[in-house]
Amino acid sequence: MAEKKEKKVNYDASSISVLEGLEPVRKRPGMYIGTTGPDGLHHLIWEVFDNSRDEAMGGFANRVEVDLLPEGYVRVVDNGRGIPVDIHKQTGVSALETILCTLHAGGKFGGEDSGYKVSGGLHGVGVSVVNALSSHVIAEVHRDGGYFIQEYNIGKPKAKVKKVGPSKFQGTIITFKADPSIFPDTTYDFKRIINHLRQQAYLVKAMQLSVIDARPLDDKFNYKGAYYLSDMHLEVPQQHFYFEGGLRSLVAFNNHYQKPVHKNIFYVEKANVDSAVLSVEVALQYVDDISARISAFANNIYNPEQGTHVTGFKTALTRTLNNYAKKNNFFSVKDKDAGFTGDDVLEGITAVISVKMPDIQFEGQTKAKLGSVEARGAVESVFGEAFNNYLEENPDDAKAIINKVVIAVKARKAAKAAKDSVLRKGALEGMSLPGKLADCQSKNAEDSELFIVEGDSAGGSAKMGRDRKTQAILALRGKILNVERARIDKMLASEQIKNVVIALGTAIGDVFDISRLRYHKIIIATDADVDGAHIRTLLLTLFYRYFKPLLEAGFIYIAQPPLYKIQYGKEAKYAFSDEEKFAVLQEFGVDADATEVNTEDTDGDEEVVAEVVKKQPKVRIQRYKGLGEMNADELWETTMNPAHRILKQVNIDDALLADKVFDILMGTDVSSRKSFIQSNAKLANLDI
Repeated sequence: MAEKKEKKVNYDASSISVLEGLEPVRKRPGMYIGTTGPDGLHHLIWEVFDNSRDEAMGGFANRVEVDLLPEGYVRVVDNGRGIPVDIHKQTGVSALETILCTLHAGGKFGGEDSGYKVSGGLHGVGVSVVNALSSHVIAEVHRDGGYFIQEYNIGKPKAKVKKVGPSKFQGTIITFKADPSIFPDTTYDFKRIINHLRQQAYLVKAMQLSVIDARPLDDKFNYKGAYYLSDMHLEVPQQHFYFEGGLRSLVAFNNHYQKPVHKNIFYVEKANVDSAVLSVEVALQYVDDISARISAFANNIYNPEQGTHVTGFKTALTRTLNNYAKKNNFFSVKDKDAGFTGDDVLEGITAVISVKMPDIQFEGQTKAKLGSVEARGAVESVFGEAFNNYLEENPDDAKAIINKVVIAVKARKAAKAAKDSVLRKGALEGMSLPGKLADCQSKNAEDSELFIVEGDSAGGSAKMGRDRKTQAILALRGKILNVERARIDKMLASEQIKNVVIALGTAIGDVFDISRLRYHKIIIATDADVDGAHIRTLLLTLFYRYFKPLLEAGFIYIAQPPLYKIQYGKEAKYAFSDEEKFAVLQEFGVDADATEVNTEDTDGDEEVVAEVVKKQPKVRIQRYKGLGEMNADELWETTMNPAHRILKQVNIDDALLADKVFDILMGTDVSSRKSFIQSNAKLANLDI
């Protein structure tokens, strides 16, 4: 039988389709990148990188580099085909200028003839939006033996594409500087970039990926002539990634701090599933934990809100494990309600699902959720068949997985009984609120705040100093249960956690309902010492593991009480850090270095009295160790009054990284926690 010849694809100006102009981007940047905060700023890098990554996915490139340069510039380099520079018939300018300056212009709309079977940047707005939101962009193209360049200011070309000379390289270099008039803060987080791009390296097999932070170099640093900075052997922070194991490697990485339930990592990859789905790839492994960790990708774009491919995976997982358990008599004949639920089979699973589709649909430009209905059936079919074969061929692994799920079933039934006894209808409606809760008068959740404070002393001051109309106080006694590995039945046996759950009003677990939340600001207010930090971490663990939607919606805050009260004569000021303390002393005209410092211990309250040598009025510096040391007026003025207080909103920049950190810090692996603390000890702000 004759071998089918692969169709040759020309990638030139005719491959570029134009849909509409670029003007709306600067007026409404949030529509295209989600936000002008840190997420949107880093999204610029992802958009440019996605184009280089798509070249690697298509087999046209095998090396990509992302560089952070001085003066706020970012440089993304690949050795792909190079963006076409010939004249585009529809626009009358070069294809490079068309792509950089026109919204919805790219090589990803024309189907297979465009040169891309699969791409992540399918909307075609990526690099043009980056151009529109940058004060300066330089596009360098190496192709067909030539070196071409074009520069842009705020989305407009400074001149036509210019051929600089010959070139022995092949590929594209995009260098951009985010516009500070659009982005309030243009500082990039190197660790955040590393975590995102490491993920991409796992997803594109055999792609060499380098990330270099060249910002510490002098502003006169000259990289001209160097195609890759990684070839210059710079002494700067840099990371290099290359993985051949694909999703298997990613699952192993995610489970690094976990104890596997079964030895072998399940893996399946099937290409050309049907006309709508070019490939399905799934890897999974169960671990000795109660949380589910599912990462979803579509055309290598991470989907934090998952989508249809995950729905298909969950359906097939539940069905396959139920069928195997029944077939092999894991269920009792007497048990009429025998069977696993979707939640049962997800407990302790680490899974990665990836689909590639030529005509893909996301919900929104930020691509957080896959909407393509074809993905569900494709994943369900491919994964279901392969996972069934895996269970049959690996009976020891299958038995370990089923036993793990059986434990989850027993826990679910015990937890249901516990929830039924605690989360009564009356409790959810506020008729049985905990006695430790001093509720506010307002019934409007948008106006209401819940302060979770440490100890009866702080609770007493907070209750006396609060605004009773909108501020509720819940005082906790000591440290709450570490819920990192605790099931709901054990959690709800804890009076402290039960009080928090009932006060919130949302219920917990499968009956969680965020619409019943009683407060839209939940403020953790603990002491500024080691114990206070520990209690704060325990509360954050509770919210992350069992109330994650509250974190994602931005309802969780951390109060920042002052560290010092500085009194100079009759005037008093508060300082929230040592730097502020010295600034206040300087404002008072006091030289902190020219003072005699005495330490007094009065009724357990530590005070530092600094007396100026040159017979000036005494400066009394009170160091607050706990909220209970403040009287009601001080607590209101510094920590609770919306006009003056400082609150830190808690968010999740990287869910996978956050999950791993909670595993390390709050789990049972002592050696991993010790290693983490040793590695990060210098970053800690200790208050001893």
